[in-house]
Amino acid sequence: MEENQMASGERATGGSKVGRIDKTLLELSVGILFWGIVCQAAGIWPVGDKMGYSIGLWIGVFMAVAAGTHMWWALDKSLDFAGGVAVKMMTKYNIIRYAAIVVAMGLVMVSGFANPLSAFLGLMGLKVAAYLQPFTHKICTKFYKDHV
Repeated sequence: MEENQMASGERATGGSKVGRIDKTLLELSVGILFWGIVCQAAGIWPVGDKMGYSIGLWIGVFMAVAAGTHMWWALDKSLDFAGGVAVKMMTKYNIIRYAAIVVAMGLVMVSGFANPLSAFLGLMGLKVAAYLQPFTHKICTKFYKDHV
């Protein structure tokens, strides 16, 4: 049984998928942070309110990392159940995640504390990081030799 678990990418820890998924989450988070750094470096020059742009961008980057972490957690928890129950749980967690994002973006817009467009730009780092995953995987394998 342990050989089957290890062949499917799981660690030999009694069926725990944590080792493999944590590394994927790390790669996603690295991609999001890379997106934030690129947007900070390139986008800070043309805007008038540099502080509002930066604060909004990093609020969005934080929300993207939090959403990715919540997505990983929800998938890990939901996939332990049968098909119909798993779908209902994932739907519930998706609604919770999107509601939290809407509330956070609403607070950014109403408060005027940060630029809501740059917050949205940072949040889109979650999407960009998914496309950057092959590159972040290569980078992470250089730092973590056991990362295959």
